Amino acid sequence: MNASITAQDLFDHQQERLELRWLAGQQGQARVIEAVETVARRPSLAGYLNIIYPNKVQILGTEELAWLDALDARQRWETIEKIMQFRPLALVISKNQNCPEDLREMAEDSEIPLWTSPRRGHELLNHLQYHLARALAPRVTLHGVFMEIYSIGVLITGESGSGKSELALELITRGHRLVADDAPEFTQIAPDVLDGTCPELLQDLLELRGLGVLNIREMFGDTAVKRNKYLRLIVHLAKPDHDEPRPDNGGMERLTGDLGSRPVLDLEVPMITLPVMPGRNLAVLTEAATRTHILRAKGVDPAAAFLARHSHFLERGAP
Repeated sequence: MNASITAQDLFDHQQERLELRWLAGQQGQARVIEAVETVARRPSLAGYLNIIYPNKVQILGTEELAWLDALDARQRWETIEKIMQFRPLALVISKNQNCPEDLREMAEDSEIPLWTSPRRGHELLNHLQYHLARALAPRVTLHGVFMEIYSIGVLITGESGSGKSELALELITRGHRLVADDAPEFTQIAPDVLDGTCPELLQDLLELRGLGVLNIREMFGDTAVKRNKYLRLIVHLAKPDHDEPRPDNGGMERLTGDLGSRPVLDLEVPMITLPVMPGRNLAVLTEAATRTHILRAKGVDPAAAFLARHSHFLERGAP
């Protein structure tokens, strides 16, 4: 899914925080950046004025304006023209400095948004870079129920009718929180972080066969829902197929559980598969799977500890 953002969207999101004002080029409010491969490399999404690898949002601080002022008339005109030819999303002047008239006029003629802010350059850079990186980050929609269980994000997946929503409802009654049902959206906001959120249309809702759509916030209160959470574990509900031959792994699955991983964008997310059979308490099993994952993340592996104990027992009993 390719994300994009327009100059007007960026201005609206950051106007209050950065106290942005339009100076010129408002006709370019529809200018857009798309999350394509080149954006992740060069040029940068936001940075100080650069005419070698021009940033998508160019920040003009005290030094940048002083450098322009030091150029002779011809060099200055050629440099400003080159800046406009790169077609940046916007130009931002820091600390409410006086905007050079030639820069204002060329921005107006080229329909390049020109803004000013009382904030210092590094504040503009930090806020704009973070917002653009998040807005244009790779994202994907997965089928399942995304929940917060014991403070970590857990995605419950499985075939239609496997009981994902019923399990989610049981977990909610046990004090855990719903993030998104059916179509959670995941954004890779850092090399090793997937942030899961709920589409606005499905906010606070959980659909169950026979009951229809339930509003979890209204039924259980504000503490039963969560706006977003980082994805750390996938619990997959599988209906066992007794006719399908199981892989011969020496019985290790009985010790370690059915562990694996699932690729989500550029990351491999740990996954544990729970067989769905009559009489099994999936809520308790999911809680146990989450607790075990937390222990493994801390370096505590019960299966490895048991195998070590078993080996020590055999060695002690050997003649």
